[in-house]
Amino acid sequence: MAILDRGALVAAREAVVREHMESENRHDFDATLGTFSHPRYEIIPTGDVFDGTEAVAAYFEESRRAFPDQRNELIDLHHADDATIAEFDLLGTHLGNFRGLPPTGRAFTCRTLAIFVFAPGSDRIVCERVYFDSASILRQLGIASDPLSLQGRLGVVIGHPLTIGRAVLRQVTGR
Repeated sequence: MAILDRGALVAAREAVVREHMESENRHDFDATLGTFSHPRYEIIPTGDVFDGTEAVAAYFEESRRAFPDQRNELIDLHHADDATIAEFDLLGTHLGNFRGLPPTGRAFTCRTLAIFVFAPGSDRIVCERVYFDSASILRQLGIASDPLSLQGRLGVVIGHPLTIGRAVLRQVTGR
């Protein structure tokens, strides 16, 4: 739907983004898909792109199988010419297999940013581009270690002996 008045367009887009996020929380994915003119998710930290109704539906199935209580808690919305930016906490509990990783039973909370891109003059989403710190989630799930902890530092030394050896050599020789 084309809306010409900027204030009305911002309000319409905000309503669409709110419905999009709330319908994800309800797991009403038909309603979520209805907020798009063409469904597309770009998950920046993983490099995953889900383009089209079937791919996005498969993404919903995969992510909610692994994290059945996955939800978002909206913090703030910001508006740009052709986008609405949502800042929120993403939460979930790892209760199912995820890409070969067995469930840990642990929960995570991660501050997340999503850019909801709109076609010019439209109130339908053309892409949701999501940014978050995947290392933070992996640490909370018990899959990764804090790199500043003793366990994390030992893991780096064991996993990257040449890199660490070169760094020590540079420090000792001053090169």
